[in-house]
Amino acid sequence: MVAAVSEIGDALLARLQAFMAAHVYPNEALYEQQLHAVPGEVFRVPAIMDELKAKARAEGLWNLFLPHSSSGAGLTNLEYAPLAEEMGRVYWAPEVFNCNAPDTGNMELLDRYGTEEQKRKYLLPLLEGKTRSAYCMTEPDVASSDATNVQTRIERDGDHYVINGHKWWTTNAYHPNTAIYIVMGKTDPTAPTHLQQSQILVEPGTPGIRLMRPLSVFGYYEPPKGHGEVIFENVRVPVENIILGEGRGFEISQGRLGPGRIHHCMRIVGQSERLLEQMCRRLLSRNTFGKPLAERSVWQERIAEARIEINMCRLLTQHAAHLMDTVGNKAARSEISQIKVAATRMGQRIADMTIQAFGAAGVTDDFGLAHTYARMRTLRIGDGPDEVHNRTIARLELAKYKPPREKK
Repeated sequence: MVAAVSEIGDALLARLQAFMAAHVYPNEALYEQQLHAVPGEVFRVPAIMDELKAKARAEGLWNLFLPHSSSGAGLTNLEYAPLAEEMGRVYWAPEVFNCNAPDTGNMELLDRYGTEEQKRKYLLPLLEGKTRSAYCMTEPDVASSDATNVQTRIERDGDHYVINGHKWWTTNAYHPNTAIYIVMGKTDPTAPTHLQQSQILVEPGTPGIRLMRPLSVFGYYEPPKGHGEVIFENVRVPVENIILGEGRGFEISQGRLGPGRIHHCMRIVGQSERLLEQMCRRLLSRNTFGKPLAERSVWQERIAEARIEINMCRLLTQHAAHLMDTVGNKAARSEISQIKVAATRMGQRIADMTIQAFGAAGVTDDFGLAHTYARMRTLRIGDGPDEVHNRTIARLELAKYKPPREKK
């Protein structure tokens, strides 16, 4: 169940659902087959993906995100929510419509903060779906949920910046089409805390970059994108590759993460709907001790809980999207954090519940449930762990009731 929120959203949703039914669902098995067709070649793009992208673009189902931007479809966050939910029903489907993470966040970053030359060189190929991108912030040696801990150095040397650092969980690091890294590091460790960091554009082939290893998620390497551990050793890039200017990195990351977080939540609602559908079909098809599992009260209780949680998360997501559209991302910080916590927990619970309904079959790769659970569990850490978001929610809530400070 997806509720449209405007006439334009209603029309796009109908077209998107028709495309999913005609082209995406029938090709799920083929995608997996092509993805793993060559033993030992982990990070390869299935041919069906490029075919589907061409069809989606030809039908105008392309770059549906990017609210309030001429580079997108002109939708608000609220109008985009049901579309992202529909795409989320198949984990790789967002890329068909060029609406996949982390590229959506990186495109929005470049659209909002990039120079005209940066947009021409790096944003346009992304908008056309020709390239992929990576965001390099997380580091293994510090608690990266606090971005001020980032230790990578970005130092000015004449007409270049020199980058030295150790990053990991760089999504798309192993994707064969990745053409740009956005790297966060410190340009001035002596500046005020939130003015020390900067972000800079680095091409993957630049000397001094080493891909150390792909990182697995509960044993899954997430092809074709791959999450990489990356070393930057005396990597030199032109000064014009700095984004927005020195000391603006923290500001940029906050502007990028708001939309990125809520897009994840939109997709999780769609994934959870698909899980609930799989669960119900399985329970109706299996009998134990003389009656279908679907008639057992314990499973009816679980189905009801899943339906209630999905509907609540959908409405909370749409509420947060509405606030982002009307009062801005900063004013919607609490609601964005609320949905990031609620949706990821909900997704993990329903994935676990669905595995239980499938029994031993649920932990195999036969139905995609184990991989779905791995993705859901990981998202409770990605884009800020639960604890960081709960801290934000609590501090904003407490601020409502603190007595005003007395003027001295």
